[in-house]
Parts: sequence; C-alpha cells; structure tokens
Amino acid sequence: MSVLGTLTRRVGHHRWFGAAARLLVPADRVVGRLTRGRVVALGLIPSLVITTTGRRSGKPRSNPLLYVPDGDAYVVIGSNWGQTHHPGWAMNLLADPAAEVRLKGRLIPVRADRASGAERDRLWQLLVAEWPAYHTYVRRAGGREIHIFRLVPAGRGAPAGPPSAG
Repeated sequence: MSVLGTLTRRVGHHRWFGAAARLLVPADRVVGRLTRGRVVALGLIPSLVITTTGRRSGKPRSNPLLYVPDGDAYVVIGSNWGQTHHPGWAMNLLADPAAEVRLKGRLIPVRADRASGAERDRLWQLLVAEWPAYHTYVRRAGGREIHIFRLVPAGRGAPAGPPSAG
C-alpha cells in the first residue's frame, strides 16, 4: 500500500475528511468516466463505480465506492460517510438489485444481495479491515443500520428476485 493510501486510511475517521471527500466525488466520477473505470479514488483505496437504476427517475446513476473482494463478488457498504441518511445508490439497490460495476476498465453486470445476520458480521470484518473509519461512521449515523451489499456477478449466486431483507 502506498504512503498516501496509508495516510488516507488514518485520517478517514475525521469529519473534515468525509466532508472533503463528498466534495471530491463529482471529480472522481469524471476521472472514472474518462479512464473507463481504470482510475477511481485516485487509486488510493480499492474502488469501483456502481451504476444503479434510480428508484424514482428510472435513470442510470453512477457512484464511486470502496469495495472489498469476497470470492468472485464485491462487498460495498452504504455508510454515506456516517451521515444519518442512506445514500441514494443503496436505496436504488433495495428497489432494484440489478446493477453494473465498472472495475479496472471492465463492465460487470451484478445482482446486489443485502447482507444480514452472520453473513453481515463476516462482511463487516472484511470492510473494516480495509477502511477502519467505518467504525466511526456507524457511531455518526445516529442509530441508522448501515446497509452492506454483496454484489454478485450476474448468473452466479442467488437467483434473481427482491433483495434479501436484513
């Protein structure tokens, strides 16, 4: 891991970091688009771009996210930097679990399975190992249960249907 990546993980729990990062998301989206997903989050943390279908608009919505690999799946978390409301992309996945992931220039159709119970606990451990600030985000979220999703490449894992309640 780079020195800058290590530093990013260390300061990730500060409020100012979350505020600054939210301001940089539009620029990150542009860089991701221009590089066809090859560069996201400046390469500091493992990131992908998820495209969901807007639950109200029906339009595609793309967001850069930190992810952790889990077998052939990708684990993402709706921490929203510790804000008290869920991020739009997570709500979109609850409404329609079909999505696309752009990772290292590849476009991968996925199905989002919302984690619960022991599976959620297992995935939480993977996530905080990559981004320890998630512990801080849970405290800031004001009691909101932060959604964790396992993004399974289409045609693998659970059959299509509504996302699991958790």
